[in-house]
Amino acid sequence: MLNKRFFKTKNEAEVTFEFSHPDADDVCLLGEFNDWQPVPMKLNKKLGVFKCKQRLPVDKEFHFRYLINGKQWDNDHQADGYRANNFGSENSIVNTQRIN
Repeated sequence: MLNKRFFKTKNEAEVTFEFSHPDADDVCLLGEFNDWQPVPMKLNKKLGVFKCKQRLPVDKEFHFRYLINGKQWDNDHQADGYRANNFGSENSIVNTQRIN
């Protein structure tokens, strides 16, 4: 799940990435916005959800995916969209277009 917060004085959005998976001990967020380098997500044990916040430029689209337990890729099932990648699967899309 993606939650977005836009700032009035900055051309960026704070995006909270939330992901749950029944077999996940750890989840990392990877995307174009961080050169596909794994960013560990924090587990909220009470909710059973991994979370991570990223500040992204507004009015852009970024590809991203989740890496579960260091070996299994998955998409955000409530992403803004999906695009084919070079590995025969799809990437999730986050869109930071400001909606007025």
